[in-house]
Amino acid sequence: MSALLAERSFRAIGTAATVVVLDPAKADDAERILRADIDAIDLACSRFRPDSELEYLHANAGRPIGVSALLFDALEIACQVAQRTQGAVDPTVGNAIAALGYDRDFAEVGDAPAAPSTLGPVAGYSHVHLDARHRTVRIPRGVRLDLGSSAKAYVADWAADHIAGMLGTGTLVSIGGDVAVAGPPPAGGWPVGIAVDSATPADEVDQVVAISHGGVASSSTAVRTWTVDGAPVHHIIDPATGTSTPAYWRLVSAAGATCVQANAVSTAAVVWGEGALDRLPAFGQAVRLVRHDGQVFTVGGWPEEGSR
Repeated sequence: MSALLAERSFRAIGTAATVVVLDPAKADDAERILRADIDAIDLACSRFRPDSELEYLHANAGRPIGVSALLFDALEIACQVAQRTQGAVDPTVGNAIAALGYDRDFAEVGDAPAAPSTLGPVAGYSHVHLDARHRTVRIPRGVRLDLGSSAKAYVADWAADHIAGMLGTGTLVSIGGDVAVAGPPPAGGWPVGIAVDSATPADEVDQVVAISHGGVASSSTAVRTWTVDGAPVHHIIDPATGTSTPAYWRLVSAAGATCVQANAVSTAAVVWGEGALDRLPAFGQAVRLVRHDGQVFTVGGWPEEGSR
């Protein structure tokens, strides 16, 4: 990062959280706001916390439950993402991913001895009933939600806007490599490194792109991996099968008007596999895809390697 920018990073919700601001004097306040925003989203949306709102919703499945504005917004966004991607990114994969062994914080996930016999298509987002007037949610009994994908992007967007608005400074927020920016950008835009692992050092990333607004998100089949009965699995679930998607794409990165929009496309492309190259142009977003053999494809005007 430029010496004119100030950065703060810490661990949260099982990943790295980073905030960068144009005004170094406001970096500590920016970190404080980001920590509070992440704590709020975790309390609302975590499937690993027994005290989360989401777990209360699961425990009361089958009837309408009043929820906070934050959880309602997160659920509404998750359903919008599912609709936009025609069900490729669906919040009702909670049982599926838990059945594969990802039923606790990822640091505690171990290899599973055998594949479960209950794998199959998930219920689908149409079974999540949202009542905006009364701010209630109803899900069928037995359905569990996983908001990990869209909620991580949502908190990046929300926190970037919150910090920029509160502190009056240009802001970049990264949650596990899902990036959102708000306020005035630095000269030349915000530099964002593209790599399989968001913890990759800046001088080892595949490419650096620059954005002045919106967000960038990456989805990979090579991180958050473990084995089931000796076979590798990962955290991106195909709702049509209830198991990990085939690892056709090693990494997909996308830009969008928001981080949520970028994350929706990057995750959906992984689920679509080889068919992603035919589907992506309709979304009008810049996308970079790295196939399992290392070959790189770009869609929608993603900059060539070595350029910004």
